Amino acid sequence: MLWLVALVVVGNAIEARTREQISARIADALQARATIDDGELALVRGTFDLDNLAVRRDDAIGHLAIGVASIHCELGPLGVALLDHHCRELALRGTRLEVSTAALFKLRRPKRPPLRAGKVVIDDARFELLASAGAPSVGHLAVAIHHADAGETTFKTPLSWIFALHTLHATIDLPSDLALRLDYEAGELRIAGGMFGATPIALPVTLPVADPADDPRAEMARLVEFGKDVAERLIARKAKAWLMSKLASP
Repeated sequence: MLWLVALVVVGNAIEARTREQISARIADALQARATIDDGELALVRGTFDLDNLAVRRDDAIGHLAIGVASIHCELGPLGVALLDHHCRELALRGTRLEVSTAALFKLRRPKRPPLRAGKVVIDDARFELLASAGAPSVGHLAVAIHHADAGETTFKTPLSWIFALHTLHATIDLPSDLALRLDYEAGELRIAGGMFGATPIALPVTLPVADPADDPRAEMARLVEFGKDVAERLIARKAKAWLMSKLASP
């Protein structure tokens, strides 16, 4: 009983400091300003809940803004979290990310070790690539993630969880009011809408493998190459289906 009481007292005492340390690690990793409004560290249950994470960067490279309404971290119960600070499960809800250029993710290696989680769950997230003066033809691109879950993740960048992706249900809003529906599960990506039509196109996908030696720049480059490969294969699959339909028609 004395140990449980001590854990409650210690949790209350170090919550604010722990919240500031997490903010500092995020700010260092993204080279930005980061704040967290509130939090609750429960060492007996082994949970850490954070409210209203805000990250912002505006400089010569571009604009980056991240907001997360709630973050839930499952830790070891009964004081284990005092020795093991990594999340067994990390759940993010209400994430909003705005970025004006991918160059903002070409990050230097942070001074502090990156955050790690045994499992990642994302609900109600929206990632937006804003049209920039340097590339107005790109237009506005938005990805709404309705639900995603991933395995063990080391957060070198905000997108590191893609390497360990298990399932994904998302919508992509493209310029000219085009919308695509994406679903990924068990190594298969299914896409429908826009140029792909109402019937989903299925594509086997092998996720890239995270390399522990990669710095944030190398990791982002690996993800960009993966995205380009998937896009090219989807377009080729659509073109082949269109050609076969034309050859089969009288």
